[in-house]
This record gives sequence, structure tokens and C-alpha cells, in this order.
Amino acid sequence: MRERQPPRGRQEEPYKVNQKIRAREVRVVGDFVEGGNEVLLLEKAIKLAQDNELDLVEISPTTNPPVCKILDYAKFKYEQKKKQKEIKANAAKVVLKEIRFGPNTDDHDYNFKLKHAISFLKEGAKVKAYVHFVGRSIVFKERGEMLLLKFAQALEDYGIVEQMPKLEGKRMNIFIAPKPGKK
Repeated sequence: MRERQPPRGRQEEPYKVNQKIRAREVRVVGDFVEGGNEVLLLEKAIKLAQDNELDLVEISPTTNPPVCKILDYAKFKYEQKKKQKEIKANAAKVVLKEIRFGPNTDDHDYNFKLKHAISFLKEGAKVKAYVHFVGRSIVFKERGEMLLLKFAQALEDYGIVEQMPKLEGKRMNIFIAPKPGKK
């Protein structure tokens, strides 16, 4: 027998409310019961919620008996949504800046790119520096690795090396993250 799915476009409610609760007895917690928590028959708990013009919401369905709370479900959903939005807004957005070198990069170009990398790390962005080997320049792998190691050493005051130089195809990459507290 197939499980019944909710209609498309409609999101299933994360919590069971009032008549959707299937237990015979529930533990009601909150201000509406004596001592802050009490085991009641489902009908009595729903009646208590309706007398206060609120909803009975199943908070923890896995416990025995399930834990329910009497509250305004619409307001509760709104606050949950608001919390999720706040968590999402506070999540760190990591910016990755790329700096490209050739295996024969000159000192002036190297210093110019180094200054850019320092400013990126100060802003809190991660830096991906890579040496791109074109054509036969792949024979200078050691030169590319030396260049990236020198680059990482110059940036050790501003960032931490997340990944040492590693050859992937025609590119040798190194990742540098900003030091915590350095912004």
C-alpha cells in the first residue's frame, strides 16, 4: 500500500496541531497547567486550548506520552520562520578571490598580486592562488610550486594555508584563508 502524499504546492506542517495529534494522552507543558506540566487526555487538552482561544501543538512526538504546548500556532510559526531567517542572515558568507600566476611571473607582477592578496585577506575573503601552465611550460612544475610557497610564506601574517600547492590538470593551486580576528 502506498503512503499518501500531501497535495503538490502545499508544504506539510512540521508540527501536529489540535485534531491532527493521534495520541490518546499527552503531556501538556506551559502556563496553562498546574506545576508547568501535566498528563491529560487528548480531548481534555484540546478543550483547555480552545477555552483559551489557542491551539494544542505537539512539540515532541517521540516521547511517551507526546509533549504538547498550548499556544497561538500562527504566531509560533511566524517566530520559527523569523529565527530561521536570522540564522541564515548570520551565516558567514565566504568570498573566494582568485589570483593567477604564470610559471615565469616577474617580481613586479608578483608584488602587485601579493598586495591584492593581502587586501583580500584583510577584507575576510579566502584567496585561491594558482599557477596556470600553458603548453610546454608544464615542465616548470617546480618553479610554479616554489612561486606558490613563496606567496604563502609572504602571506603568513595575514592568512593560514588551507591547502598546500597541488597540481590539478594544468593548474597548481593553493588556498589561503584569512586569520581569525584579522579583518
